[in-house]
Amino acid sequence: MNRRPLGRSPLAVTPLVLGGNVFGWTADERTSFAILDAFVAQGGNAIDTADGYSYWAPGHKGGESETLIGAWLKRRGRRDDVVVCTKVGWWDKRPGIRRDNIIAGCEDSLRRLGLETIDLYWLHRDDEKTPAEEYVGALDALVSAGKVRAVGASNFGAERFGEALAASKRLGAVSFAAQQPEYNLMNRAIEAALAPLCVREQVAILPYYGLASGFLTGKYRSAADAEKSVRGAGAVKHLKGKGPAVLGALDAVAARHRATCAQVALAWLMAKPGVAAPIASVTSVTQLDELMGSLHLGLTAADMTELDRASA
Repeated sequence: MNRRPLGRSPLAVTPLVLGGNVFGWTADERTSFAILDAFVAQGGNAIDTADGYSYWAPGHKGGESETLIGAWLKRRGRRDDVVVCTKVGWWDKRPGIRRDNIIAGCEDSLRRLGLETIDLYWLHRDDEKTPAEEYVGALDALVSAGKVRAVGASNFGAERFGEALAASKRLGAVSFAAQQPEYNLMNRAIEAALAPLCVREQVAILPYYGLASGFLTGKYRSAADAEKSVRGAGAVKHLKGKGPAVLGALDAVAARHRATCAQVALAWLMAKPGVAAPIASVTSVTQLDELMGSLHLGLTAADMTELDRASA
């Protein structure tokens, strides 16, 4: 399966990254292992998680997803064909992106994952007060120590991310390989400034919420559908505004290709400038099989135009 480079780093990923936020939360260990096994069996190679997943769930403290992925890697007996991505800076036990927190957070993640090196280490979000030189220096130290192979930034605005890129160049430090923003047919805000910046600077975009909390799967058609999942409330809010038009365009394109709405929504992202791979999570192998179908869906220029117009 074709893989796309992550910026100027040595890493490359399949055009769909498996999100690990559900592991140990809405997907138990047995289900999570089955999903992970099926993902790599179908050619997938990149898994994205974070130190705090799933701190928000009742009875959870955080670290559950990393721990589960670490157990899966140990059971599997190899990790050289898997790109492991995790994050620091959002979890209330390790908030912010000060140098000491980044270094300590990395050590904690390595221990939970059972690894010596994290492939892609993300700053989970900007704290808007730590100088770029400080967090860039911390990330560079981790790369120099062999604890991290490449670095990325998630939830950074264009201006602040520009500062981060400039600091990396000024310090002669590791450059950012990837950016992880919210991006989907319902939210195209990054197209104004962040996406063009990433394209200019050869930074790969790995969007999260590619399916807009499930809305773009097409299964949320009325307010009553909010009861269909734990994310239902976040999905049905999109029924206002352009939501119905977007669903209509997805239905039309999907029908032409004998595909599903979810496959079309992800294929649209994969075709956007600068996007290396959207990140998507699933709670069953059946859902995974559906989303992996997006890798074999080639949208036409007319398809892209129809989706662009409906989501403008």
